[in-house]
Amino acid sequence: MRDYSVQNKKAWEFDAYDFWVKQSGTPEERAAEDIKDPVKMLRKYSRYFDSYEGIKVANICGSCGKKAIPLALLGAEVTVFDISEDNKRYAIEVAQAANTKIEYVVGDVLEIDKSKYSEYFDVVFMEGGILHYFHDIDEFMKIMNAILRKGGKIICSDFHPFTKINDSLNFQTPTMSYFSTEIYEGEMAHARFYDEEIRKTMPKCSYRKYTISEILNSMIRNGFAIKQFDEHPSWVNENLPGEFTAIGIKD
Repeated sequence: MRDYSVQNKKAWEFDAYDFWVKQSGTPEERAAEDIKDPVKMLRKYSRYFDSYEGIKVANICGSCGKKAIPLALLGAEVTVFDISEDNKRYAIEVAQAANTKIEYVVGDVLEIDKSKYSEYFDVVFMEGGILHYFHDIDEFMKIMNAILRKGGKIICSDFHPFTKINDSLNFQTPTMSYFSTEIYEGEMAHARFYDEEIRKTMPKCSYRKYTISEILNSMIRNGFAIKQFDEHPSWVNENLPGEFTAIGIKD
């Protein structure tokens, strides 16, 4: 595992299970919400799925299962790839409480077992801001292509690169030149929910933020035909961009 992956793993295993309980409810409470309306729980991402029943979905950096479990309830066969054992614990408990099943693989996404998952998935899906955890976006996109079947779809949704120059999502993170290629240490996204004294002790993540052109060109270079690109407003200021979604098809 790469040094920066080890660093990010420490950050994402800091109080993660208890954080999700406080933020999203007990596994039983979260499961009840997922069961009630799984499409609603997918939020805007539901529009990017052509179907659910029987499709194989790789949920990259799927965290606490907040999108994996609704997808499973709708009939998809979901495999979450994530670096945190604590995230897995919460996700599996929610899935069990919802009487559904997901596969959850803990490890470095860049070390996915391609002998097992080569051209295995119909959809590769990511959301919630994950690209900045990977220092080489071409390496990342190459692996996404490798695990997707020919003609399969990548749904790449992430924080808008505008957030490099404006903290439009109110993550309390430093801004920089839009064109910066700097790798830097910073707080994880939910550090702001902790008291200042605890916040000071939390492990940092290692980040590399990308521009829109870096992301789209990497997708193209690594075998994806871009079919759609949407920009979404910030949830704290609808006049500013907050997220984007790029849809690609494996050539």
